[in-house]
Amino acid sequence: MQNRFASLVFFTIAFNATVLAQTGNTPVATFTTKQNRIKEYRNLLNNSIKKNLSLPLTDSTEEYWQDAFSAMELLQYHSPWIDGRVKFAFDSITIRSDEFKRAFIELVYSNYPRQFVSQVAYLLKQTTNSRLFAMCSEYLLMNDEKGTYKDSILKRIDELSLIKNDSTANPFFTMLQNKILLPSKPFPLSAITEASFLKNEIVLFSFQRKNRNYPGLAMIRKKNGEFMQDTDGVYFSVPQLARSLSNMPGYISNGNTPQGIFKMTGFGKSLGNFIGPTENIQMVLPFEKSEDIPDSVTMRFGNDYASLVPAAYKDVYAFYEAWYAGLAGRTEIIAHGTTVNPAYYNNQPYYPLTPTQGCLCTKEIWSEVNGKRLISDQQKLVNALKTAGGAKGYCVVIEIDDAQKPVSLQDILPYLQK
Repeated sequence: MQNRFASLVFFTIAFNATVLAQTGNTPVATFTTKQNRIKEYRNLLNNSIKKNLSLPLTDSTEEYWQDAFSAMELLQYHSPWIDGRVKFAFDSITIRSDEFKRAFIELVYSNYPRQFVSQVAYLLKQTTNSRLFAMCSEYLLMNDEKGTYKDSILKRIDELSLIKNDSTANPFFTMLQNKILLPSKPFPLSAITEASFLKNEIVLFSFQRKNRNYPGLAMIRKKNGEFMQDTDGVYFSVPQLARSLSNMPGYISNGNTPQGIFKMTGFGKSLGNFIGPTENIQMVLPFEKSEDIPDSVTMRFGNDYASLVPAAYKDVYAFYEAWYAGLAGRTEIIAHGTTVNPAYYNNQPYYPLTPTQGCLCTKEIWSEVNGKRLISDQQKLVNALKTAGGAKGYCVVIEIDDAQKPVSLQDILPYLQK
């Protein structure tokens, strides 16, 4: 199978010194040496951000500004001058392209989660683009402690539905309506950990918190329905981050890893700068348009999705987020390691894990001297899956609660069958 690229290389940079290699059995990524990390940061700051944002904002320079937005998300960068350029971009936002608007609102959601409520509310009333409307709506809902914006969002959905005159269900509108109108329902975690769920299949579970700033936990259930244990009876698990750089909901492209069921399709390797050479786990969403998996496979997965959901989860709309994400066009969500500089996030609860564009990501540490891999939870996960029989089966992402701490094995043990 041809490798799929779910890379974090989403901006144009002149510096590209990555060398991926194998030294014996130890992967090497020279991109991660201290010297190259310094070069990367300087290039991102001076060229991708400062140089690009110094350009006038016109139709012909939108792409450069979008490169800057991506770099600012990656670095979580702020300065008074940068903040001023962001405010300046809002002045002409209504005449910008939809692609620019989406990149801009993603940046605002990520780096300015409280500062631009009135501006985003105005854009929400102007746009007819479903994805952009959903992004604006989620920004307002994030800031809607008193429920001020719920009615206006629902009213605008009705207006846009009439404008579009589309008889098919709009996944963006449906997810928003579910979020606003349907109450959150408790669900028994044991309903998906028991052997009858996805029976006789290898299942990679990613147990997460609602607050994706806190790392989740990856575990593996074998075909016989038992969770993997070592010879001492200790359950296999590794921390796994399901947070994106934008931190937007999972049904929106570049948002957090959506909840629900994915199909695992095998192992792969990336040539991208920020995923690194460690084997990754290939996955597809329902209805996903993939270069490597036939449309018939992902279409059948989408059509059969409801039949895979346990009875206790049938009316838990959040568990269908992966289904709606695929319907909305999300692609290339995989489970991988990382060569991103963890120092960018040393003040975050998920450090030293690194956020992605919406994939599941495990911890990897690389030598600052020669780029050799020193620590790899990703390799542990890959090895465990191979022991279980391979990466053919399913991956299930589920938020267990809203505790403000990383998921631990102790949180999951009560729900595991011996």
